[in-house]
Amino acid sequence: MSDLKIGRMVLGACSTNTYFLYREGAGECIVVDPADAGRQIFANLRKNGLRAAGILLTHGHFDHIWGVDALRAAANEVAEHHGHDAVKVFACAGERELLQNAHQNVSENFGRACTVEADVYVQDGEEIEIAGIRCRVIATPGHTAGGCCYYFEEAGFCVCGDTIFQESVGRTDFPTGSMSTLVRSIREKLFVLPEETRLYPGHGDSTTVGHEKQYNPFCV
Repeated sequence: MSDLKIGRMVLGACSTNTYFLYREGAGECIVVDPADAGRQIFANLRKNGLRAAGILLTHGHFDHIWGVDALRAAANEVAEHHGHDAVKVFACAGERELLQNAHQNVSENFGRACTVEADVYVQDGEEIEIAGIRCRVIATPGHTAGGCCYYFEEAGFCVCGDTIFQESVGRTDFPTGSMSTLVRSIREKLFVLPEETRLYPGHGDSTTVGHEKQYNPFCV
């Protein structure tokens, strides 16, 4: 049985799920989608004996990136002081333009224009290892052109951003969105995972592949 754990903070105006993945007693974690208040995320992790060793982005919408730069800066202050490797932000290569455009990532519409530059742009199927934790990038375009999920096979779960929710899917009326592409991504990329795989979405509660294959009205 895997000792990989996942925790959640619900942050920001859209009640976005920010996840952190860690091994019991290891002291390092991966943060997925720092939704807002990066310094608060940093402080909450530190209070619980964790430091961010890397940051993964499922996509570039404002409510998933507002906290990125502050968290990266705070984490890198600690990393530099203790001689650790620099904390890097990872995103799918297809999301680069949206991350760097405050109109496309909708942040300017919400009164707080924001752009982010990832340190590493990854491809579909690429393996990432941070702090002894390995995941596979699953490109799932549709909610945005470069949206992706991160599959932690050893623990049997997938952090999936706004690709899929419990019995729903992400909206596709923002720039680069496409409902037909999104449904195809879910069917061809997520529904091929083991049915017991737990899906951790960007909003709301977790679900499983098996449940969504049976009950998600957008994808059945």
